[in-house]
Amino acid sequence: MQYEKEVIAFADSDGDTFEEMHTLTQNLSFDEAEHTFKRYKVDFSEEKYIALGLRNIHDDQYTNLAMLLSDQCQHTIKIAVFGDEANVTFKDAKEFGGSIFKQLEDSFAYLALCNRTAAAFKGLERIELPDYPEEALREALLNALVHRDYSYSGSIIINVNELCIEFISIGGLLPGLSADDIRSGISQPRNRKLAEIFHRLKLIESYGTGIRKIYALYKDCATQPRIEITANTFKLVLPNMNTNATAAETTPTTIEKTPVVITPQMKTVMDYLAEYKEMTEEELQELLNIKKTRAYLLTRQMHENKLIDIIGRGSDKKYKLK
Repeated sequence: MQYEKEVIAFADSDGDTFEEMHTLTQNLSFDEAEHTFKRYKVDFSEEKYIALGLRNIHDDQYTNLAMLLSDQCQHTIKIAVFGDEANVTFKDAKEFGGSIFKQLEDSFAYLALCNRTAAAFKGLERIELPDYPEEALREALLNALVHRDYSYSGSIIINVNELCIEFISIGGLLPGLSADDIRSGISQPRNRKLAEIFHRLKLIESYGTGIRKIYALYKDCATQPRIEITANTFKLVLPNMNTNATAAETTPTTIEKTPVVITPQMKTVMDYLAEYKEMTEEELQELLNIKKTRAYLLTRQMHENKLIDIIGRGSDKKYKLK
């Protein structure tokens, strides 16, 4: 019962209190955060921890903000792919954990796999049309990560079906804001210090621009994104632009799914497997000189196109020709 009262107290705050409080887990590591800061050429030395809000200035203890950035972060993102519009029939499900930087990268990579491409013909011209603008997926994911209420332990939920992708995060709007305010670009960040870090890394441009950018990307789409708000949840729904046809002046007359194209990287993997029968994920990364996320994307695509089999999981995972 005491825990429930504390959760309610956090939820009623503006978020800064939660960010600044001591995290119960003080044994933290920041491998993923260091990698991310280095990639964007921003200093992440221990001398910066207090300025960033990762340590409390009074007793040098790690804060809840530090826990979110750490490799020990307990919050997760769950993505479910459904075969029906009612989101009842499961086709696939993934849960991504670790530092919120890792969750961002892994979740975006998985959504990229779900973002199919259609081939459209306008006269003799062939046009590639993704189901969702890549930038809209990015902004929706960033919005869910930066603005959710981390005082609750529940996961960010992302539901994918043929018609749309739903981004559902815990925590309704802060008092005084409405859905119209959000669409207009007004923003009061729930997690101010976290938003400042994402802004410093140039992952977000400025407060309130992400939602406006999403609507701009859908300006010619017959079905617009929508925001649904309850007392404790914020849902952003992105329509499938190929299922929800674009406006008449931009609607192609013929649409067909793109056939499987074997890329040079795929060919290299298949040639290796033809000779050596199997390979590990580490061997694949070394063979192609690519990172883990790109390797995951590539092998997932090859598996879905029935080019390879994926045997085992984790460190025991191996790849074989289909």
